[in-house]
Amino acid sequence: MARIYAPAVWKVNEELFRNAGPNAGAAARVAFRARVYGGESDIDKSGRVLMPAKLREELNLEKQPVWLEAHNDAINVMNRGVFDARLQESDANGAVDLDVLTSAGLR
Repeated sequence: MARIYAPAVWKVNEELFRNAGPNAGAAARVAFRARVYGGESDIDKSGRVLMPAKLREELNLEKQPVWLEAHNDAINVMNRGVFDARLQESDANGAVDLDVLTSAGLR
């Protein structure tokens, strides 16, 4: 799955990477992966977000539909396999998750 961040949100992430404290190892690995596959994106004349070719290839996003999910100040981009797996997990845990969150204040 890929994530698209607004520049201001990504700057907050970069600050977290620099000041991760006890999570420095995880921060270094996530930052490395982001540098390898990520990059700045533009929107083309048709309103499509252009993602780096290496990322599209790695996630098998080329020449097929993708699913988008807005969550926690980012947009998650999923291919069919990831979408189906997440849907199956959500369906399998739906009743329990709803009970947990209702107890926590979900309305």
